[in-house]
Amino acid sequence: MRPDSEAALAEMIRSADGPLAIRGGGTRGFSTGGTVLETGGLSGVSLYEPGALTLVAGAGTPLSEIEAVLAAENQRLAFEPMDHRGVMGTTGEPTLGGVMAANVSGPRRIQGGAARDYALGVRFVDGAGTIVSNGGRVMKNVTGYDLVKLMCGAYGTLGVLTEVSLKVLPVPETSGTLMLRDLTAQDAVEVMSRALGSPWEITGASHCAKIIDDRPVTALRVEGFEDSVNYRLQQLKTLFADRGVDMEIAPQDMSDWFWDGVRNAGKFSEAEGDVWRVSCKPSDGPGLDAAAGAEECFTDWGGGLIWFRMAPGTDLRARLGSFDGHATLVRASEETRATPGVFQPEAPGVARLSAGLRARFDPRGILNRGLMGPVMAGEPA
Repeated sequence: MRPDSEAALAEMIRSADGPLAIRGGGTRGFSTGGTVLETGGLSGVSLYEPGALTLVAGAGTPLSEIEAVLAAENQRLAFEPMDHRGVMGTTGEPTLGGVMAANVSGPRRIQGGAARDYALGVRFVDGAGTIVSNGGRVMKNVTGYDLVKLMCGAYGTLGVLTEVSLKVLPVPETSGTLMLRDLTAQDAVEVMSRALGSPWEITGASHCAKIIDDRPVTALRVEGFEDSVNYRLQQLKTLFADRGVDMEIAPQDMSDWFWDGVRNAGKFSEAEGDVWRVSCKPSDGPGLDAAAGAEECFTDWGGGLIWFRMAPGTDLRARLGSFDGHATLVRASEETRATPGVFQPEAPGVARLSAGLRARFDPRGILNRGLMGPVMAGEPA
């Protein structure tokens, strides 16, 4: 099914007699079973006000179209969303709705926030076929359910997005990256944490083993006006002079290549194996790295996000044990996706809250059924 209007989508959901598998651009590789409902017909930029830094577009709008519209005014999506096609081996086009539904956020999250922090308003159709609108075109406080935030990261299990209002930002004049070589995982976390605690406004902090010249690289990115960027890079070099390691300000093409690879997990695009994404406290990262026994790994968000490439069929959660965070299975066979499952099992209290929200917004349990929680008694087969 491919509705071409919000009203048509609402009618399709109301009349559905079984589960619906919500699909945007099809780049994530999710398969929940049921009738496929595509959002590509809900496409197009309906409002763009560069002076107000505001854009409104249909959920099925390709991200490339939105980025082209913004680029013409020297603006961008500040949350730097990942393109999953390389690591997943998929085709199609990433869409605005897919990005917001999964709260897809790249390296700049540590400085600028996540995708949900730029969502001003949403329109969606819930599991009963009701059209819901929440938020607007300016940042403001809300009472009751903050549906804008709730829909960002719900993966279509609470409703099908039809329209998103976004805050956008200007493209900075330039950027620069300081690269430190041969740091251990523990030292890299210490360096990244120190940099993020400095006044030099870091917009990217990542550590990759054996990425350039087969040597570990710890990268710190700054953005802004050219004179400011150059000054801050020099201050960062001074800050870490006591480390006694090789440091260099990366050429622009190398810097762009590096951050594109971090954003899109490009290190794993041509490599076989399962791919996991672990959110954790940065101080826990080196210990989790050692426990994982991964084929490869790299960190982002100053050590708060670790990407692991594991041997096929590995239950990474079992290897890591209990920790303050969660592990998400990004790429694996259908069998492995079934057990141990894509998402970390929720704590009992959180699971009850999640089940209550699904019961409120999708009482029949038909939207991406079973994707983010167990199928409840009485839900359709």
